[in-house]
Amino acid sequence: MQLGVVFPQNEIGVDPLGIRDYAQTVEGLGYSHLVAYDHVLGADPRHRPGWQGYTSKDLFHEPFVLFGYLAALTQLELVTGVIILPQRQTVLVAKQAAEVDVLSGGKLRLGVGVGWNPVEYEALGRDFHTRGRMVEEQIEVLRLLWRQEVVTYHGQYHTINEAGLNPLPVHRAIPIWTGGRAEVLLRRTARLADGWFPLGRPDEGMQQTIDRLHRYIHEVGRDPGTVGIQAQVNAKDGNPDEWMRQTQRWQDLGATYVAINTMGAGFASLRQHLEAIRRYKEAVG
Repeated sequence: MQLGVVFPQNEIGVDPLGIRDYAQTVEGLGYSHLVAYDHVLGADPRHRPGWQGYTSKDLFHEPFVLFGYLAALTQLELVTGVIILPQRQTVLVAKQAAEVDVLSGGKLRLGVGVGWNPVEYEALGRDFHTRGRMVEEQIEVLRLLWRQEVVTYHGQYHTINEAGLNPLPVHRAIPIWTGGRAEVLLRRTARLADGWFPLGRPDEGMQQTIDRLHRYIHEVGRDPGTVGIQAQVNAKDGNPDEWMRQTQRWQDLGATYVAINTMGAGFASLRQHLEAIRRYKEAVG
């Protein structure tokens, strides 16, 4: 099981030197990967009664641009957790991902999801109501564009006539992972994904969810051992003893990766985030 960190998107600030220091400290501590969340814009809740979730006050660095910067600074595996794929133009995502993969030496892992925020879809000119159907075709198109020098594709949402990307990814492929716990998502993961981002803690309910995922993977003729699990431990949930307990539980559940998330723990400075990831690494090893 490999250990990583969740990039503290809305708490790290905008100083590029601070971002550099954070990433290089993560690598220096021996972590293998960095996970970054994705939101393009946030809603102003003043005229949206009952709004829940991120707002225009929450800072988010754009993952592909961020990863281009980090690829020049570290050898970390760079993971989107997750890109909201249906609100983005598929061929452009394929191009951006291939470029990050090339610049990082083949160390991009692309987590994708359908999201929950209709405000973003509206502003980006995409249809919020077709996102579940669209994402499956998007995954197919991404893999074709990364694998073949020239692609012709006529689908429900995409038309490509004898065109291709250059450069292609290092290995002519980029791992695609999916995130969520809905039944439709678990079945989609079983059919299409290289790995899964679970949402929640490593409790009995999560064990049951993983058991269902493994059953669905078997049903489509795949080996559950070939589908990775990217888990998360939240620093706000307790002290290093609790972090270690949850990490061990995730390992028992079959997680192949675990990342420590320091957002939401009340840290007021970059130094506190770095101290937390040091303590986690010392506790878990």
